[in-house]
Formats: sequence, C-alpha cells, structure tokens
Amino acid sequence: MNPPLLTETCDGVLTLTLNRPDAHNALNPELLCRLVDALDAFEADPNLHVAILTGAGPRAFCSGGDLGSTLQLLSGRLQPKDDWDHRLLDDPRIRTLAPLREAPLSKPLIAAVNGLCMAAGAEILLGTDIRLATSTATFGWPEVRHALIPFAGTLARLPRQIPYCQAMDLLLTGRTIDAPTALNLGLINQILPADDVLTEAQRIAQRIAANGPLAVREIKRVTRAAIGMPLDAGYALEDESYRTIIGSADAQEGPVAFMEKRKPEFRGQ
Repeated sequence: MNPPLLTETCDGVLTLTLNRPDAHNALNPELLCRLVDALDAFEADPNLHVAILTGAGPRAFCSGGDLGSTLQLLSGRLQPKDDWDHRLLDDPRIRTLAPLREAPLSKPLIAAVNGLCMAAGAEILLGTDIRLATSTATFGWPEVRHALIPFAGTLARLPRQIPYCQAMDLLLTGRTIDAPTALNLGLINQILPADDVLTEAQRIAQRIAANGPLAVREIKRVTRAAIGMPLDAGYALEDESYRTIIGSADAQEGPVAFMEKRKPEFRGQ
C-alpha cells in the first residue's frame, strides 16, 4: 500500500507530496497525522531551510477533508477504529498544525498547486508563503453549501489576504474560482504550465535556501507578526529583530563573502 505522504529532501529543501491521488488527495486521519509529524521534523532539522507542498497526480492538490473518515469522525457519526483515528480526535495539534493555523512554521513553505484546491486544502494554502498553480487549478471553500463552515483558519485568514468583499463572496456563496481569478485576487503568485509548477517551486526554494537562514526566518516571523499591528509597533518589532540579526555570525559572513567574490558559508548562527 502506498504511503499517503511522500517526503524527499535535496540541498536543504523538503518536498512533501500528499499521496492519495485516487481520492483527490483528500485528508484522511493517517495523512493528517503524518503531515504533522513531517512538519515537526522539518521545523526541528537545522539542515532543512524551505519546504514545498504539492499533491500527487494531475487532478488535485488537495480536495479537502476525507468525507468518509475525517469529517465523520469529527462530527461523531463514526467511532475511531485505529490509532490514526484516535490520534486525530485526541491530539488537538493535528487539527491546528496540519492546516498551518497555529504555531506556524518558522521556515518558508511553498505551495505547488496542481489541480483542485478546495475546502481544507484551500485552508492549508492560506498558511503557505509562496503559491504557484497550474492553469487548470481551481480554488474554493464550499463548506457553506453543505451547512458547514471552514474551521481551520480561513474565516480569520482569508479576509487578511484578499479584499474583504471578495473573501465574503467566496465564503458565503461557496463558489469555485479558477487560477486567473485567484491570481487577480492575489491569492497565488504565478500560473505556470503543469509540467513547470513543481520545477519552479524547487527553483524558488533553492534560491531561498541559499540565503542566510536566520534572516529568512526573521523576515517571515516579523512580517507575519506585524500584520494588523499599528505601524509603530511593527517598526519596534523590526528594530528588535534587526538588533538580533546584525550581531550574528551569518550577518558578518554575508558582506565579507560578497566583497571577496565568493559563495557565503552560512551556519545559522
């Protein structure tokens, strides 16, 4: 039986592939648990600097939670039958870290969207930092059509990432949008041919991984934290970060390597 999550590492980049293509990469309990474990391992590994998240096959990035298992368990209509089911119900981190809702990663995460990106899949998308998509990718939060609500961070995050009225249109109607519309809304960064999406994600990831890891993490931390803050509070957070970074060994190595016309040797210190 194929594992529901594939992992591959290369030159400081971790690629995570949701691997249930016959189910449009829907999130069943095992896949959710394995995704959390992989994200924890990525966060803890000093040799990994960037991650890419994609879906197996050409039809879907992630179609959402598995209707026959995950949602039935969460609603109480289905009783847990194995360790994955019990962990989904008993460990609250599974439902908060898997959609990148709480305790967000300190390292960048790139989404390579290769088809359907719906419901819980679209909720995960909102927790990523850079987003590439195929021209046939589709996006949506259809929960309201089934008398449900998105419950993994979308109601708080989507209106911060696209205009309020556009977010409310999508959430209240449950309609689906195509990749050009998502690009126009600022939901994704680029539209690429299907064969190029993962390659471009890897190229971007390698560019980020070549940078100073402390600076990369601080840029992500401060930028995320400053969203919604008064400007002076954001400046204060940036100043605090600057004082930390400017005294680091990497911050000394970067300019010296540039002047000596050589590749810098960053150590994350």
